[in-house]
Amino acid sequence: MSEAVMGEGTRAVRAGLPEPVKNEPTLPGPVFAAHFHLPGEVSGPYAYGRDENPTWTHLERAIGELEAPGEDVETLVFASGVAAIAAVLFSQLSAGDSVVLPSDGYQVLPLVRAQLEAYGIEVRTAPTAGDAQLDVLDGAKLLLIESPCNPGLDVCDIRRLAGAAHARGALVAVDNTLATPLGQRPLALGADFSLASGTKQLTGHGDVLLGYVAGRDTAAMAAVRRWRKIIGAISGPMEAWLAHRSLATLQLRVDRQNATAQLLAEALRERPEVTGLRYPGLSDDPAHKIASQQMRRYGSVISFTLPTRARAERFLRALRLVDDATSFGGVRSTAERRLRWGGDDVPEGFIRLSVGAEDPDDLVTDVLRALDESDR
Repeated sequence: MSEAVMGEGTRAVRAGLPEPVKNEPTLPGPVFAAHFHLPGEVSGPYAYGRDENPTWTHLERAIGELEAPGEDVETLVFASGVAAIAAVLFSQLSAGDSVVLPSDGYQVLPLVRAQLEAYGIEVRTAPTAGDAQLDVLDGAKLLLIESPCNPGLDVCDIRRLAGAAHARGALVAVDNTLATPLGQRPLALGADFSLASGTKQLTGHGDVLLGYVAGRDTAAMAAVRRWRKIIGAISGPMEAWLAHRSLATLQLRVDRQNATAQLLAEALRERPEVTGLRYPGLSDDPAHKIASQQMRRYGSVISFTLPTRARAERFLRALRLVDDATSFGGVRSTAERRLRWGGDDVPEGFIRLSVGAEDPDDLVTDVLRALDESDR
């Protein structure tokens, strides 16, 4: 069967697997090696553990198959999502260049901005909604998009932004963490790089830190690879193996979590104490129109605001099936009052809730009960 026409579940189960060999495992175990036998001249795929590892190779091939089925793309794995973001930015930009970042993206981006500026790179920012980054593109060398953005869940028109950026000579990178490759394929929408934190829904169990960058341009990806070698932000073989193992259940997890997130968002829409409810799958969400055109699934994350910080904290304490924890996309539901970290432009009572793989009725019941109890 052609990989291009293979169903998503089949692809996720089989992505990156080597050709079968009698008496060998279908997914080889992790290769722990700082160095490899290398007599004579340097040749072959594996020489030193900071550069390549067979376990990475299987995972990178698998992610590439999910990001761009049937196409020739290169994928590189990193120690974390932030390492992947940094690799793209710092490998493509030099002093005197300009870059456009989302003003409402992941909370580490202000730290990234400060470092870019310290290196003499001009940083411009604009929010995700309304394709506002278009207004600050002129003269930029690179545009970083985060759609849906974290934690506000706004969405932009990736194809439109990518076209405008390319017309101005800029590269385009899309943070695809919230959507996953099963929800959105940035490369097909015109991006030069699709990057993500594999820590979240891609691996889905809350036990792996991982990031990756996928791209088609050979020269651009060579620069990313060089940056990984220089900075040494590499994934461990066990983390890479765990990530690859987890891909087999990606479609099952994503479909369950997306369906439950839709149900929960619809239930929360009926609660008078809930304001600012955002989920791209809701027909009345401000992002729904664009999201429905470029996303195949809307994600597992919902955001909303409760009237006060105290009410939000009571709500979190009352939850029984939802862990008070950061991160998102895992099989166990999590929620947090996001402003406890600082750095996000959100109200005190803002909640980011990540829907897990629990029975939908159980989870919705638990959340509504916790809202009731938080009002006492």
